[in-house]
Amino acid sequence: MARNIDDIQRDIERTRRQLASTLDEIADRSKPANLVDDAKTQATAKLKDPQVQKTLMGIGAAVAGLVLLGVVRGRKKNKDLKELQRLLANR
Repeated sequence: MARNIDDIQRDIERTRRQLASTLDEIADRSKPANLVDDAKTQATAKLKDPQVQKTLMGIGAAVAGLVLLGVVRGRKKNKDLKELQRLLANR
Protein backbone atom coordinates (compact mmCIF):
# COMPACT_ATOMS: atom_id res chain seq x y z
CA MET A 1 0.00 0.00 0.00
CA ALA A 2 1.45 3.34 -1.06
CA ARG A 3 1.90 6.04 1.56
CA ASN A 4 0.38 9.46 1.23
CA ILE A 5 2.87 12.27 0.49
CA ASP A 6 1.54 14.23 3.48
CA ASP A 7 2.27 11.29 5.80
CA ILE A 8 5.80 11.01 4.43
CA GLN A 9 6.41 14.75 4.93
CA ARG A 10 5.09 14.55 8.52
CA ASP A 11 7.42 11.62 9.22
CA ILE A 12 10.34 13.57 7.78
CA GLU A 13 9.53 16.62 9.92
CA ARG A 14 9.12 14.51 13.05
CA THR A 15 12.46 12.82 12.36
CA ARG A 16 14.14 16.21 11.82
CA ARG A 17 12.78 17.50 15.15
CA GLN A 18 13.98 14.38 16.95
CA LEU A 19 17.40 14.69 15.35
CA ALA A 20 17.63 18.39 16.24
CA SER A 21 16.67 17.59 19.83
CA THR A 22 19.28 14.84 20.02
CA LEU A 23 21.98 17.12 18.60
CA ASP A 24 21.07 19.86 21.09
CA GLU A 25 21.34 17.37 23.94
CA ILE A 26 24.72 16.12 22.71
CA ALA A 27 25.99 19.69 22.38
CA ASP A 28 24.80 20.50 25.89
CA ARG A 29 26.41 17.40 27.40
CA SER A 30 29.73 18.03 25.66
CA LYS A 31 30.21 21.58 26.94
CA PRO A 32 33.40 21.72 29.03
CA ALA A 33 31.64 23.31 31.99
CA ASN A 34 29.06 20.52 32.05
CA LEU A 35 31.75 17.86 31.75
CA VAL A 36 33.61 19.40 34.70
CA ASP A 37 30.43 19.56 36.78
CA ASP A 38 29.65 15.92 35.98
CA ALA A 39 33.20 14.87 36.92
CA LYS A 40 33.00 16.80 40.21
CA THR A 41 29.68 15.20 41.05
CA GLN A 42 31.00 11.71 40.32
CA ALA A 43 34.21 12.30 42.29
CA THR A 44 32.28 13.66 45.28
CA ALA A 45 29.95 10.69 45.21
CA LYS A 46 32.90 8.28 45.09
CA LEU A 47 34.64 10.03 48.00
CA LYS A 48 31.51 9.72 50.13
CA ASP A 49 31.53 5.93 49.69
CA PRO A 50 32.70 4.36 53.00
CA GLN A 51 34.67 1.64 51.20
CA VAL A 52 36.60 4.25 49.20
CA GLN A 53 37.24 6.25 52.37
CA LYS A 54 38.65 3.17 54.12
CA THR A 55 40.86 2.41 51.13
CA LEU A 56 42.19 5.98 51.00
CA MET A 57 42.88 5.94 54.73
CA GLY A 58 44.79 2.67 54.33
CA ILE A 59 46.84 4.12 51.48
CA GLY A 60 47.52 7.26 53.54
CA ALA A 61 48.64 5.19 56.51
CA ALA A 62 50.92 3.10 54.28
CA VAL A 63 52.50 6.21 52.75
CA ALA A 64 52.99 7.76 56.20
CA GLY A 65 54.58 4.53 57.41
CA LEU A 66 56.96 4.44 54.45
CA VAL A 67 57.95 8.07 55.02
CA LEU A 68 58.55 7.38 58.70
CA LEU A 69 60.59 4.30 57.85
CA GLY A 70 62.69 6.35 55.43
CA VAL A 71 63.35 9.02 58.05
CA VAL A 72 64.32 6.45 60.68
CA ARG A 73 66.64 4.62 58.28
CA GLY A 74 68.18 7.92 57.20
CA ARG A 75 68.89 8.90 60.80
CA LYS A 76 70.37 5.48 61.52
CA LYS A 77 72.57 5.76 58.45
CA ASN A 78 73.75 9.22 59.50
CA LYS A 79 74.47 7.96 63.01
CA ASP A 80 76.46 5.01 61.61
CA LEU A 81 78.44 7.32 59.31
CA LYS A 82 79.27 9.67 62.16
CA GLU A 83 80.40 6.70 64.25
CA LEU A 84 82.64 5.49 61.42
CA GLN A 85 84.08 8.97 60.99
CA ARG A 86 84.76 9.15 64.73
CA LEU A 87 86.47 5.76 64.72
CA LEU A 88 88.57 6.66 61.68
CA ALA A 89 89.54 9.99 63.20
CA ASN A 90 90.78 8.22 66.34
CA ARG A 91 93.15 5.90 64.42
